Amino acid sequence: MLDVSGLSAGYDKLQVLHEIDLAVADGQLLAVIGANGAGKSTLLRALSGLLRPSAGRITLAGRELTGLSAEAIAAAGLAHVPENRLVFPSLTVSDNLALGGWTRRRDGTAVAARRAQVLELFPRLATRLDQPAGTLSGGEQQMVAIGRGLMAGPKVLVLDEPSLGLAPRLVGEIFAALARLKAEHELAIVLVEQNARAAFRVADEVVVMDRGRVVATGSPAVLADDDRVRSAYLGGNYSTATS
Repeated sequence: MLDVSGLSAGYDKLQVLHEIDLAVADGQLLAVIGANGAGKSTLLRALSGLLRPSAGRITLAGRELTGLSAEAIAAAGLAHVPENRLVFPSLTVSDNLALGGWTRRRDGTAVAARRAQVLELFPRLATRLDQPAGTLSGGEQQMVAIGRGLMAGPKVLVLDEPSLGLAPRLVGEIFAALARLKAEHELAIVLVEQNARAAFRVADEVVVMDRGRVVATGSPAVLADDDRVRSAYLGGNYSTATS
């Protein structure tokens, strides 16, 4: 579905990403972990067209996305849920969701189906549709942000730190929703996450980044057996049997 090869990008003369290779298939969740400053958010910005790559290729279902605008990449089927949620606080939950489906608004039936899917995925939003999004809890705002991304009917969903600042119970709800999206809707998901333990529970594949490069990749079980990965990101007592 989404294939990235030799991707390099940065800001002005500062190169942040160095020859990144990764791929995520339909119904697969790829987790990207790494320390602050590893280049994880920059990677998502390059994938979604907010940052123009200096080298490499990005393709989605065989279509070349490299160098396209953010609008064109979104229209091609890649939805970006940024860090810090970024809902429209003065607009209602309903209006926030409607904005996510704006580019598909001519197909009213499909938009209504996606709205129903979002509310089934996040039932607590159904009772808050007329409430300003800015009055919701952090976890509920994150649900709105994810729902808004889903309203466009993407092929690939990329998320930047969705667990940031949330209570463990809400993190569990959101990650359970992501697991359902990949399993039931065959959605390809790229998840950038500082909470490596939570990411390992839902990931099919994990990429470890350090200083703008991919330094390890593999299944959660394989990487959990890597002493360096376990000590740096999971804690010494981590076990796949009890995760």
